[in-house]
Amino acid sequence: MGVVMEEFEEKFIKTQKDLKRLKDDGSLMFQQVPMVEIDGMKLVQTRAILNYIASKYNLYGKDMKERALIDMYTEGTVDLNEMLIRYPFLLPGEKDAGLAQITRKARKCYFPAFEEVLKSHGQDYLVGNRLSRADIHVVELLYHVEELNDSIVANFPLLQALKTRVSSLPTVKKFLQPGSQRKPLEDEKFIEELKKSFF
Repeated sequence: MGVVMEEFEEKFIKTQKDLKRLKDDGSLMFQQVPMVEIDGMKLVQTRAILNYIASKYNLYGKDMKERALIDMYTEGTVDLNEMLIRYPFLLPGEKDAGLAQITRKARKCYFPAFEEVLKSHGQDYLVGNRLSRADIHVVELLYHVEELNDSIVANFPLLQALKTRVSSLPTVKKFLQPGSQRKPLEDEKFIEELKKSFF
């Protein structure tokens, strides 16, 4: 199965001035990022951006029922991913409790649910036996959770197999290589730089 690798240029907002410039020139409909320029549009709102890209590259199911499942699974990843995004910003005294919450939710709620989906139909991918944005979001989540605690995924063999399958796709494999545009979870150095620029 071939997956298109769309080349993109990433521009970071490094200062309040950068953000003000985008707001002033009308690029940000709701005065916030992210914003993606694609096909003559300036798209904002993460879900709108991801839905458009998924539709454009045939990663959004073949009918309404498949799209509903893809949306449901994707929203499930968002819930856990929000905890992961907040984790680097926690105060030192809050980090242990934050990691414990992420670990508990991953082990008891989210990963068992996705493992059961794969088990229930015995197919290679979550929906329609073909790669969808849901698989990509789940695999991204697995990578992020493993960066914090690499033992969490150990009891979920079908999720491990999904991760290997998706990661082995040539375009994904290229994206995962060192020096690519892939970003790991934010580290303390990044958080400090962000605070200096925006707070």
